[in-house]
Amino acid sequence: MKTFQRVAWACGVVLLMGSTAWVKEATVPTADRDENPEVLEVLNEKGIQFTEASWAAIVKKAKAEKKIIFLDAYTSWCGPCKLMQKNVFTRADVGEIFNKNFINVKVDMEQGEGPQLARLFPLEFYPTLFFIDTRGDVVKKVVGYQSPESLIAIGKGVVSNQ
Repeated sequence: MKTFQRVAWACGVVLLMGSTAWVKEATVPTADRDENPEVLEVLNEKGIQFTEASWAAIVKKAKAEKKIIFLDAYTSWCGPCKLMQKNVFTRADVGEIFNKNFINVKVDMEQGEGPQLARLFPLEFYPTLFFIDTRGDVVKKVVGYQSPESLIAIGKGVVSNQ
């Protein structure tokens, strides 16, 4: 039994180390930093640009730009969430659609404003992807891992219905 516990512990350490190695994000100010100093853009080398800010600032930005909010509701322990971050959100073709049409935000639903947002936008599984209009109404809710092709199709569908 002790051997099994040691092997399980070692596997956990390896997985934890591997899951943090792919996170390569730099925080830079937005073009409107003087107007909204609390809003920062988190830029991938390519792919979806996620805005890092309070929920109030996200909604304000969405209203100003007349865009729908794309909310990636995730947790730090969620395997499919990590796969989407690594394999889907970083793709240039996904970023092209989402950066043009949405205010993109990702929120750990167990940290910071996450628990409050989970009460506003109930969810049962991770990841849950929300498309939210500027009134706070959910336009579309998608549960679970999505391939790049699937996420692009969903994003285009949301845009065409607006």
